[in-house]
Amino acid sequence: MATASSASRGGVRERRPLSDRLYAEISQLIVSGVLPHGSKLPTEAALSDRFRASRPVVREALARLRANGVIESRQGSGSYVRRRVPAPEIRFAPLGSIDDLARWYDFRIVIESEAAYLAARDRDAAAVARIRAALRDFDREVAGGGTGDDNDFAFHMAVAEASRNAFFVETMASVRNQVLFSISLSRSLYWRRPAGRTRSVAAEHRAVFEAIRDGDPDRARAAMRRHISNVRKRIFAGPGLDAVALDAPAGLRKGGQ
Repeated sequence: MATASSASRGGVRERRPLSDRLYAEISQLIVSGVLPHGSKLPTEAALSDRFRASRPVVREALARLRANGVIESRQGSGSYVRRRVPAPEIRFAPLGSIDDLARWYDFRIVIESEAAYLAARDRDAAAVARIRAALRDFDREVAGGGTGDDNDFAFHMAVAEASRNAFFVETMASVRNQVLFSISLSRSLYWRRPAGRTRSVAAEHRAVFEAIRDGDPDRARAAMRRHISNVRKRIFAGPGLDAVALDAPAGLRKGGQ
């Protein structure tokens, strides 16, 4: 996936997701009046072609625009401009150590479990359809030999959006790099058993989806908590902490060393 890069402290280069750029470019078109108030946005397919971005990336950018009130969706019609100034961007620190990674999963369990609870309580038909589409895209990508990382993240973004709470959506968008890093790490540790890991992730995602679809908040919260807890176990209980510390990319070491 294409990204823009910028230098960060200590000479480490921070990769900016394409979804951030797409979000900013569509926002600018709206603020400048190129896409005026009330106008209909191009379809997901058209945006994907125009910006050379995958459908999950387009959906992520549109989810943030909806959450911030920049656009609104009309059932069966598409997305329309509301023309509101986008909310300020927030940034989270990168994962630099094993301790960071452990705390990161504690954070995700709290945030995403509650987002799933609200999603099951407040979801509408469009939100359920977006989560279902993310599941389908993940299965299709993996079946075609891909890693499914972007589709995995798109699922979690779709759940956050289904909560109908902009703070959950913006938080998920702001930790995109950390989520993708942890997905990549989990996948790399399971390189000898990729099919088993993929089946586990798919089954856990489907359990979350079904609880949200059925409007069962407690079951949705428990399913998301179980999913993220299992991801953490697959990392820490797999090859062991020492192996993770030695093999982790981008300087992920015990105590940040």
